[in-house]
Amino acid sequence: MKQTRLGDILLRKQVITKEQLENVQREMKLNGDTLTAQLVKQNIFTEIDLAKFIGKSFGRPVIDLDKVEIDPEITKLSVDVMRKNMAIPIQRKGNVITLAVADPYDINSLDEIAFISGSQVDVVIVPESQLLVKFDEMSGSAHELEDVMGELGANDMEIIDTEEAQFDENSMATESAGAPIVKLVNLILLDAIKRDASDIHIEPYEKLIRVRYRIDGVLHEIMRPPMKMRDAIVSRIKIQARLDISERRLPQDGRIKLRLSKAKTVDFRVSVLPTLFGEKVVMRLLDPSNLQLDMTKLGYEEADLKNFQQAIHQAYGMVLVTGPTGSGKTVSLYSAVAELNQPGSNICTAEDPVEFNFMGINQVNVHPQIGLDFPAALRSFLRQDPDIILIGEIRDQETAAIGIKAALTGHLVLATLHTNDAPSTMTRMINMGIESFLVGSAVNLVTAQRLARRNCAECSEAIEVPVAALIDAGVKNEDAGNFAPMHGKGCAVCNGTGYKGRVGIYQVMPVYDEIRDAVYAGKNSDEINTIAVSKGVKTLRMAALNKVKEGAISLEECLRVTVAD
Repeated sequence: MKQTRLGDILLRKQVITKEQLENVQREMKLNGDTLTAQLVKQNIFTEIDLAKFIGKSFGRPVIDLDKVEIDPEITKLSVDVMRKNMAIPIQRKGNVITLAVADPYDINSLDEIAFISGSQVDVVIVPESQLLVKFDEMSGSAHELEDVMGELGANDMEIIDTEEAQFDENSMATESAGAPIVKLVNLILLDAIKRDASDIHIEPYEKLIRVRYRIDGVLHEIMRPPMKMRDAIVSRIKIQARLDISERRLPQDGRIKLRLSKAKTVDFRVSVLPTLFGEKVVMRLLDPSNLQLDMTKLGYEEADLKNFQQAIHQAYGMVLVTGPTGSGKTVSLYSAVAELNQPGSNICTAEDPVEFNFMGINQVNVHPQIGLDFPAALRSFLRQDPDIILIGEIRDQETAAIGIKAALTGHLVLATLHTNDAPSTMTRMINMGIESFLVGSAVNLVTAQRLARRNCAECSEAIEVPVAALIDAGVKNEDAGNFAPMHGKGCAVCNGTGYKGRVGIYQVMPVYDEIRDAVYAGKNSDEINTIAVSKGVKTLRMAALNKVKEGAISLEECLRVTVAD
């Protein structure tokens, strides 16, 4: 097990035995506690004695946080950032901020705050319980969530098209007595909308339950409801999503549709998964008001956008959009069909599930459990006189074969596929069992994409990066001297993260004749990639570095979402 710096010192000073430390670390892993919290819980130290020991070993004073007046304007760090790093800024002198911490040996947390705030840090020691109390006071969780209710019109909130769930007498009693549970679940949903989260995770562990939101592609812990509420929270969500609350052994999928006002409706796609310590719930937020369908605003470079638009305006052939889950593939396809949606075209889509509905487009929600899978839907489409077919995801050989057949018989086919980059998509189709000559003939264009967090416009500033690091990232030697990466230092607008919103990174590969010949000849993805680059196609890393050069994303984001060429 990974050792902590404080743990090393405790062992070296013979304050704790190796067996005690291993037991502490085991409990930390189970409970999600810090080392200092577990040392107190297991009565190895009292809080004050532990703070004094740490202060003496680190050479910094121990203070009483209750006697310190905290100015929230010192760094404008969000409470989430402070809680994550277990540190509260209490003073600033010039470019140095003083942090109240329980564990000054947690260097990673100190470095993160120094980076976000753009300041040097000094520390004083406080008991961890004082930090936790201050976090709760500063966040004012209950009042803040009440404000969310007011701002979003929660009094008018209703569940749309929800039937009464059937449940036993005990469940009814729990619901009747559990008005706070109803309120808590509603507040979680509303708070996620306010924070522009894309997903909500409600996760049970042995001794705790936590709620996390995915914001700009990264998960942030928001709260830890009392453990006794675990089953009631899950049951409430199941009732709203019209799921079977008595079934706790099998995964279930459902949907919640919330009307917040006459003009605003938000869908939550609900997935319930049985885990070792209870049912985990993940809800994907689908807000039509946030759907960006203007292709010119998705982040495509001018030449790539032109190639993509030319491909989707072809009379027939296949256009493939690839990338991992959460990379924005659905938005790219929706923006394409929105542009193609004309009275003279018959557009049919097969999706699992349908995320947003469009006037003038025939959308089918596949249900494999009743036999309506992608192949069945596509076979029916071909008898419906379609002009354009959208396939939510090519998952198997049969779906790929029907899509290829449609593309070769006069239909435009748009589809998604899970591959790492555009060149490997061609070999992936062949590996699925499609003949190489069919793949080469049918596919007109492939685009691979990623989503990167956009630098906050309010606090983004140029930073110095060593030339060697730029070259390692893929910047050409001759360009490295003129490369000035930007990075958000953190402010109130971005909650101290330095990032606000996301932007697409795209590799757009038209299937040139040379690429078709390589596919016919059975060349591998590396050889296809070499040909594509020689024709001017940018790799994902090249496209990401262009975004860094423009100041749209940081170098760290570039390295996080793309791999080296």
